[in-house]
Amino acid sequence: MTAFTTNQLEEALTSKLMVNFGKTAEEASDAEMLRACALVLRDAMALRGVETRKETKRGEKRMVHYLSLEFLMGRSLQKNAYNLGILPQLKEALGHLGFQAGDLFELEPDAGLGNGGLGRLAACYLDSMTTLEIPAAGYSICYELGIFKQKIVEGQQVELPDNWKGIGSAWLLPKPEEAQQVHFGGTLREFWDNGHLHIVQEGATTVLAVPCDMEIAGYDTRHTNVLRLWDAKSLKPVDMSLYSKGEYFKATEDEAMAEVIAKVLYPDDNHVEGKSLRLKQQYFFVSATIQSIAEKHLAAYGTLTNFHEKNVIQINDTHPALVIPELMRILIDDAGMSWDQAWDITTHSVAYTNHTVLAEALEKWPQDLFQRILPRIWQITAEIARRWQEKCENFFHDPEKVRDTAVVWDGVVRMANLCIAGGMSVNGVSALHSQILKTDVFKNASEMEPEKFTNVTNGIDHRRWLAEINPRLDGLICDLTGGAYLMQPQALRKLDAFAGDRDVLLRLARIKQENKKDFAAYVKKQQGAVLDPESIFDVQVKRLHEYKRQLLNVLHIIALYQRLQDDPNAIVRPHTFLFGAKAAPGYAVAKRIIHLINSLADQIDHDPVCKGKLKVVFLENYRVSLAEHLMPASEVSQQISTAGKEASGTGNMKFMMNGALTVGTLDGANVEMHDVLGDENMFLFGLHTDEVAALRREGYVPQRLYNRDPVIHRVLDALKTGFRDGVSYDDLYGRLLFGDRCPADEYLLLADFAAYCDAEKRMAAAYEDPVKWNEMSLHNIARSGVFAADRAVAEYAERIWHVPYRRS
Repeated sequence: MTAFTTNQLEEALTSKLMVNFGKTAEEASDAEMLRACALVLRDAMALRGVETRKETKRGEKRMVHYLSLEFLMGRSLQKNAYNLGILPQLKEALGHLGFQAGDLFELEPDAGLGNGGLGRLAACYLDSMTTLEIPAAGYSICYELGIFKQKIVEGQQVELPDNWKGIGSAWLLPKPEEAQQVHFGGTLREFWDNGHLHIVQEGATTVLAVPCDMEIAGYDTRHTNVLRLWDAKSLKPVDMSLYSKGEYFKATEDEAMAEVIAKVLYPDDNHVEGKSLRLKQQYFFVSATIQSIAEKHLAAYGTLTNFHEKNVIQINDTHPALVIPELMRILIDDAGMSWDQAWDITTHSVAYTNHTVLAEALEKWPQDLFQRILPRIWQITAEIARRWQEKCENFFHDPEKVRDTAVVWDGVVRMANLCIAGGMSVNGVSALHSQILKTDVFKNASEMEPEKFTNVTNGIDHRRWLAEINPRLDGLICDLTGGAYLMQPQALRKLDAFAGDRDVLLRLARIKQENKKDFAAYVKKQQGAVLDPESIFDVQVKRLHEYKRQLLNVLHIIALYQRLQDDPNAIVRPHTFLFGAKAAPGYAVAKRIIHLINSLADQIDHDPVCKGKLKVVFLENYRVSLAEHLMPASEVSQQISTAGKEASGTGNMKFMMNGALTVGTLDGANVEMHDVLGDENMFLFGLHTDEVAALRREGYVPQRLYNRDPVIHRVLDALKTGFRDGVSYDDLYGRLLFGDRCPADEYLLLADFAAYCDAEKRMAAAYEDPVKWNEMSLHNIARSGVFAADRAVAEYAERIWHVPYRRS
C-alpha cells in the first residue's frame, strides 16, 4: 500500500526541513534529515491513527490493552517505511536529496525500552496486532534512559547511559491534555455518605503522568495502533521563593523526585530505595493506564458496567499486576460499585502471561513497603487476598496448598498469585513451559481453576526478522514461492519442496556467504574485530544469565583450545564463536562470565596456534539493531539452557527463520522446533526436564564428574589458573564444584558437558557436507512459519481476547 511517491516524499522532506529546522536539504545534517523522515512518517501514521480510532469507536469494538514494563522497539524508521510500503521510495528520495539511506538508518538510536526477550516480544506483538487490524494499544513508561549502553573496558562490562530521546523523540506525540494524576503514600480517611463508604487518600505525593504516543503502522493496511509511553512530571511548579534565595536544588526537589520515576529502566533493587522506586514505577504506569482507559470508556459509553465487554487487558509478566487492584479501586471508589460487581468486571477483563519458572523471578513485595507506598491499593489487595485464601481453604482443606496459593503470606505480597486470583486467563509461552506451570509452578492453582490455564507459544515479527533484515533471502523465497508468506507465514513450508534442488541450495549458500561478509565488515567498522567469513559463525546472543549457560559454551571453547595445544591439526574448519550479552548491573556472576569470555578471546587471539582455526569475539552492546545485522549471517544458533528453565525464547526462532541450525537442549520453544524439524535438522543434546528433576532428587555431586572426566578436570583447572591477562576465575571454578550461596553447578553444566561437546562435534562434521548443511538450513526456514507473531496473536485473539482479526 503506497502512501507516497518518491516525488511526494522529496517534497514532504524538503518542507519538513524548512518548517522544523529552518534549513534546506543542502544545509541539513544527517541527524536533521533523520528527524525530518521520522516526522513525515509520524504525521502520515497519525492521520491513519485518527481514522482507526474513529472506526473503532463507530463499531463499538472491543479493544486490547497490552501492558508491559518493556517494549524493546529498536529502530523505527526503516521498519515504519517498510510497513507503510514506501521503503524503496524513501531510499530513492533521500538519494535525490543527497543523503545515503543506509547511513541514516544506522544513525537512528535503538529505542531500548526493554531488557531482552520480554520487551522484544511485546514489540513484535504490537506489530502483529496492528497488521491483523485488532484495535489495540501498548502501554509502558517513557524511560529517559533505556537499557544501558554496554562498553567493554579491559574485558569487563561498564554501563553507560543510553539517552535515546535526542533523535528518538521525533516519533513521540506528547498529549499533555490527557495527563493523569498518580498518588503515592499519605493516609486514608474513611466516611459514609448516602449509604456508601468513601475513602480519601490524604497527604499523598502526586505525580503527573503525561502520555507520549508512538504510532504503530501495520503491514499492508491503513489500520494504525499506538504505543502509549507515560512520562513522569511534578504537579508542583518550581518553588520560586526558594529559588530567589539561591536554594536551587531545594526549589526543584519535587520536580526531580517525580521525574526519577521515568528516568531509568529497572533501577537496581538491591537496596530499599531501589525496591521503592521499582514499585512506584509499576504503579505509576498501571494507574495512569487504567485511569486513561476508564476515562475513554466512560466518554464512549457513559458507564463502566460494560467495561469488560469492550476492553481486555493483557499483562505481560507480573510487572503490571497492580492493574487488578487499581481497576477495583476505580470501579469501587470512583464508580461506586459493590465489591462483587467490581470483582466480576475485573476478573473478566484481565489476562496474564507468565514468562518464567524461576522462583526468584516471580515478583514479591514486602508488605510494609507496599502498604506505605500504596495504602489504598494495599487495602484492596489485602481484601482480594483474604477472599482468595478463603476460597482456597474451602477447596483444598490443606494448609500447605493454601500457603502455596496465597496472595499475601508471611508479610509478602506475591504478584503471580495476585494475577491468578484476579485474571480470567493464565498462559505460558511454550508448550513445555505451560505444562510446567500447570504441573509444578502453579500446580495447586491449576488444580482449583484448570479452565484458566492455557498455552500460547511465542512468535516473532517475521516481516522484520526475515523480509526486512535479510533481503537476499526474502528475494529467494519470493522467487520460489511468491510473496504470500508476508501475510501467510505458513506458506514458507513450500520451500521444503526445493530441498533436493542443487541450484536452490547453491543460491542459499551464496546468500549466507554474502551476509557473512557484510557482517564481518560491520563488526570491523563497529569494534575493530576481524572475522573470517570462511569460518563457521557459531553464535550465542541473549541476556546473560546462568541458566542460559553461556558458561557451558565457554567451557567447551576452552576444551577446544586445549585440544589445539595438544594437536595443532585438531581443528580443520576455522570456527568463530560469537557472543553478545548484557549482564544486569547488580548481577556479579554474570559480569564475571563476560570478563571470562573476553579473557579467553584475548588468550586465543595471542596464541599463534589458533590463528586461522579458532576465534572468540564478544559483540559489544548487543541490541536490536546489532541483531538485525547478525541474524542473517549466523550459521549455528546456541540454545543451550538447562531443560525446564527457559520459558520459550524468541532468539531461537529468529535464527531458525534465517537458516541457522540449532545446537540446543529440549527446553522452551526448542521442543516445538524439534516437533517440526525432527532430530535430523537440529543438534539436540543434554538432559530432558524429567531427567533434570530426577538427577536433583538423587543428589547431584559435580565433584564426581570433575574427578572422573579428565577433560572436565583440565577445563575447570584452566578457570582457576586463568589466562594471559593474569585474571583467575577460581570463583567460577568454586561455584561449579562447591557452590557459593547456591547449589554446586546449579544449572548442571558439567552434567551436560560431554553431550554438548558431542553435539558441537556432530555439528562441525555436518558443516563439512555443504549440500546436506544447506538442505537442513532450507528445512529450518521452511518450517519456521509456525513461530510467526501473527499466529500467536491470532491465538490470543481467538482463545483469550475474543476479538475478530484480519484473516489472509
